[in-house]
Amino acid sequence: MALTDTTQTQQMRQLEVLEDVRQQTVRSTAPRHVLDADEMRRLGITDISDALHRLPGITLRDYGGAGGMKTVSVRGFGSKHTGVSYDGLMLSDCQSGEIDLARYSLYNIQHLALSIGDNDDIFIPARQASVPALVSIETLAPPTSDRQPHVTAQLRAGSFGYVNPYLRYGQNLSRRFALAVEADYVHADNQYPFTLYNLTQTTREKRSNSRMDAGHAEVSFIWQAAPRHVVSGKAYWWDNDRQLPGQVRYYTNVSREMLHEQNAFGQLHYLGHLGRGFSLKASGKFNWSMSDYQDPLYKDKVMDAQYWQRECYGTAALLYVPSEHWVFDYSADYAFNNLNSTRPGDRRPSRHTVLQSLTAKFHADRFTATARLLHSFYLNRTHVGSEAENINHVSPSLSLAYRLLADHDLYARVSYKDIFRAPTFNESYFFHYGSTDLRPERTQQLNAGLTWQQTLGPTHLRLTADGYFNHVKDKILAIPVNMFIWRCINLGRVHVFGLDATANVSYRVNSRHTLLAAANYSLQRATNRTNPESPHYGKQLAYVPLHSGGVAVSWENPWVNMSVHGQGLSHRYTTIEHYEDTRVGGYWEWTASAYRDFHIRRHTIEARAELRNIFDRQYEIVRLYPMPGRSFMFTLKYTF
Repeated sequence: MALTDTTQTQQMRQLEVLEDVRQQTVRSTAPRHVLDADEMRRLGITDISDALHRLPGITLRDYGGAGGMKTVSVRGFGSKHTGVSYDGLMLSDCQSGEIDLARYSLYNIQHLALSIGDNDDIFIPARQASVPALVSIETLAPPTSDRQPHVTAQLRAGSFGYVNPYLRYGQNLSRRFALAVEADYVHADNQYPFTLYNLTQTTREKRSNSRMDAGHAEVSFIWQAAPRHVVSGKAYWWDNDRQLPGQVRYYTNVSREMLHEQNAFGQLHYLGHLGRGFSLKASGKFNWSMSDYQDPLYKDKVMDAQYWQRECYGTAALLYVPSEHWVFDYSADYAFNNLNSTRPGDRRPSRHTVLQSLTAKFHADRFTATARLLHSFYLNRTHVGSEAENINHVSPSLSLAYRLLADHDLYARVSYKDIFRAPTFNESYFFHYGSTDLRPERTQQLNAGLTWQQTLGPTHLRLTADGYFNHVKDKILAIPVNMFIWRCINLGRVHVFGLDATANVSYRVNSRHTLLAAANYSLQRATNRTNPESPHYGKQLAYVPLHSGGVAVSWENPWVNMSVHGQGLSHRYTTIEHYEDTRVGGYWEWTASAYRDFHIRRHTIEARAELRNIFDRQYEIVRLYPMPGRSFMFTLKYTF
C-alpha cells in the first residue's frame, strides 16, 4: 500500500510504517520536539519534570518534592492552554483545567513529544486540535513474533525517604495480541532542609507536612484483529494520599493541609484501513476523579470539601487519501463533563462539548501545506443557579513547510493558528471566585522557523530554531474584590514574542565509545498589553522567565555510562506589578548520573546512580515553595 508523508506519524504506526521520531522534528510544518525511551535513558532522564525541562518553550511549575504538583505552560499560554495526551486520548480536568504531570512516570513511556500548533499528523481527534500546544505521552508498542514473557522489576530509593518499587509484565500472547500489566508505589517524606533568610537572620529549616503515598496501576493491550485493523485499550488507576506543606513564611511553618486524590479511566481505540484510500480511527473513554481536601486548622472544618468529576468522551476520525499528494481528514468529538462537591451552594455544573475538525494536507516534492477548520460548541448547564454562557466558535489554522535544498534536510516552516480556551468550572462557578459572565480566552499564534539535520561520517547533527508571536485576547484573570473574595474577569491582552532553539549532536568515536550532547534555549517576552495608561503596561507576565534552557552531555563506553545535565532560568515575578518582594530569583542546577548494564543470557540488570543539584543550590520555581537541595537517587532494574 502506498503511503503519503501525512500518515507516517500515527495512522500506520501499528500497521505498517513507523517514521523515525527524529525525522519528524525536522520535517514537521510546525514545531514538534520528541524524546524517545532510548534517548531519555542515554541522557540520564529519569522523571517527568526532568524530561519536560529538556523541551524548549516549556515553563514548568513545580511545588517541590516527589509529590509536588507539576504543571506545564508553553510559550506564555498558561497551563490551562496546554493539552496532555496519554496513548492517543487527551487527559482532562474540567474543574481546574490543569493536568498534574507528577502523576505519570517515565518507566513505560515509548515517546514523549511536544507539539506547538498543528503538525504533520492530521489523523487525530478534534480535541487534540483544540489546544495551542500538546504534550503527548505514548506507552503502547505493537505486538511482535516474540512469544516470551518479559518482566521488569525496578526499585528506586533516594534522599528524603523516597522509595519507589515498580513491576511490569508484558507478553505477546500471539503474533497479533500483546498484553501489559504494571504497577508502582511511591512513598516520600519530603522533609528536605532549606535555608530561611530574614533580613540579618539566617536559619536552617526543614520542610514539614510533606509526606506522600501514591500508587498507580494500569492494564493495556493491543490486538491486531486483521492485517490492517488494530484494537487497543487501557484501564488506569491512580491514588495519592499526601500532605500539603504550604508556603514557607517567617516565624511560622505550620501547615496541616491534606489532599487525597483518586483517578480512574478506561479507554478503547480502533484503527483500521478500510480500502479505497479510507482509514478510520474511533475511540471511547470514561474518566472519574475524586479529590478530598482537609485543613484541620480552620474552625469547624469550613474549608474541607470533596469533589467528584466525570467525563464520557467519544471520538471518530475518517482519513481519505485520494492521491499521493492530497490527504483529507474529518474528526468529530463529543464529551460530557460534570462536577459536584460537598460545598454549600454547589451548583453541580455540567457541560456538553461537540468538536469538529476538517483538515486538508498537500504534499509535493519539497513543499507541504496543512489547513484546518475547527468548530467548537460548548453547552453549559447547572442544577442550581445561573449557568455560564454557551460558546460557538470556528477556529482556522494553516501550516507550511518547504525543503530549501533538494539533497539536504534543511526546511523552512511557517504556521498560524487561531484557537481559544473555554473557562473552567472553577473560573465560572467556584465559591467567591468564579463568574458566569466570562468570555473564552482567544489566542492567535504565529510561528516561523528553520530545521536542519545532517550526518557527516560518525557525527549526526540536528538543529531547530523557531521565532514566534502569540496574541491572547480576553485573558481570564483573578482579581481581589476584598481580602476574602476574588473574582475572575476578562481583563487582559497579552503579547508574547519568543525564540526556541535546540541542538542535538551524536559522535561515534569508535565501536565502543559514543558522545551525545543536547541543548535547548527559550526566550519568552510575554507582556501585559491591557491598558496603555497602566503603570504595569508592557511588564512581563507572572512566573514567565525571559530566558530558560538546558544542556546535557553523555558518554557511552564499555565501563560506566555517564551523563551531566544542567538546566535553569532567569528571574521571574509572581505578579505583573513587579514589586521587589514578588521577585523570584533565577537559578542554574546541575545533575550527574552514571549507569551500567549487566547481561546474563536473556537477563539484564541495570544499576544507576544520580546526584541531583550537585552544588546544593537553593532556589524556588514557585515563590515560597523551596526546591530540594543536593540529593541522591539509586536505581536497580531487572528485566528479562
